Amino acid sequence: MKEVSGRKQGGVSPCAACKLLRRRCAHDCVFAPYFPADEPHKFASVHKVFGASNVNKMLQELPEQQRSDAVSSMVYEANARVRDPVYGCVGAISSLQQQIDALQAQLAIAQAEVVHMKINNFPSASSSPSENTSPVSVKQIMPNNNNSQHHYHPHQTTKSLFTIDMVVDQANSLWSC
Repeated sequence: MKEVSGRKQGGVSPCAACKLLRRRCAHDCVFAPYFPADEPHKFASVHKVFGASNVNKMLQELPEQQRSDAVSSMVYEANARVRDPVYGCVGAISSLQQQIDALQAQLAIAQAEVVHMKINNFPSASSSPSENTSPVSVKQIMPNNNNSQHHYHPHQTTKSLFTIDMVVDQANSLWSC
């Protein structure tokens, strides 16, 4: 017996979709190339979230070269919806965005500390010993990023750091002096 796309001719082994739906897997089954029998969890989660009829319609409407990517997206979204029925992928994306924001704030603080250390190692000739040179910390300038709707804007009043003004370029998240 020859194998055709993971299925044997003659005694056709049903794909994961047909097995779950308890139906005979036809030779031209739209699910067979994307939901092999050895990966039943893929179709189970997709079926639970989207339904077999909707998945069939979506695959039928797409050109064959785009179906594999569509199935991958459906499987990812379905798995995310099973884990988090309310937010799904958006919850995962939001969580990752919050992690990025926190890491960018930590990076900004570390970069400010590097600048501070460089300035302390190379004092400028223009600063006098009587001048108050206590630095303003980055935490005093940048608001707490726990609330994602509250962002620092360079057009707001900035405080001087180490005798140079530092502002956050929000679009690129880079410090500029």
